[in-house]
Amino acid sequence: MTQKLAFIGLGVMGYPMAGHLSKAGYEVTVYNRTTATAERWLTEYQGELSLTPKEAVLNADMVFICVGNDDDLREVMLGDSGVLAGLTKGSIVVDHTTTSAKVAREMALECGSKDASFYDAPVSGGQAGAQNGQLTIMLGGDNSSIETVKTVISAYAKFSQLLGPVGSGQLAKMMNQICIAGIVQGLAEALHFGLNAGMDCAAVIDVISKGAAQSWQMENRYQTMLKGQYDFGFAVDWMRKDLDIALQEAKQNGSTLPLTALVDQFYAEIQKSGGKRWDTSSLLARLQK
Repeated sequence: MTQKLAFIGLGVMGYPMAGHLSKAGYEVTVYNRTTATAERWLTEYQGELSLTPKEAVLNADMVFICVGNDDDLREVMLGDSGVLAGLTKGSIVVDHTTTSAKVAREMALECGSKDASFYDAPVSGGQAGAQNGQLTIMLGGDNSSIETVKTVISAYAKFSQLLGPVGSGQLAKMMNQICIAGIVQGLAEALHFGLNAGMDCAAVIDVISKGAAQSWQMENRYQTMLKGQYDFGFAVDWMRKDLDIALQEAKQNGSTLPLTALVDQFYAEIQKSGGKRWDTSSLLARLQK
């Protein structure tokens, strides 16, 4: 069993994920750009703190990264104090950041130059999934170390699957976000319609959630949507970042995504109205204003 791990990035997802690794008995060294967050993590979990990514990954068998976007990933990977500067030969890098497939392939080449493996491994399940250890993880990479990776990430994942070469995990995450955008918009429109028609929407959802309209979004978000509460999940700012990645990739591979582009603009309207940190179910707020 791999024992020495490094975890780079202790945001709302990375913080509990690194905690699960610690509780599973691994030796975990953490790095976070805001050191106070890493210090707080150490009051809750066993591990060590490093002040640079390079220092964190020295002698680590596996390195986990969970930061914000392409630029953040390049920042922690490259440079004199980056991950690559301290990476051990034969180690495995698992990147949980949602990024472009392009940057995943770039980082895989960089790791290969250090005789290290790289897996892009974006997640689905949100903050609650990270806290409860119930994430779904989409993996891109080769077969050489996949069983080791899947064993370790089982500390916070209920399911993980290798989907193809490096970049495949990110492409799968784009498909995931495309699906969610359409589903949430459909749910928002249905609730908007029901409210305007004077229906007992909770009663209706109780019925239709037992049939073909059922979805995770319906089961977990309709009640808060009806209450106008939008601070229970993935933020609009992050969804727009993810949809932009998907739309850019679509341009490159010749895909037409009219619904995704439309919903992305709806989220832009929510941002302009002050809802940048609202969760993605806030599409109803735009209809009800």
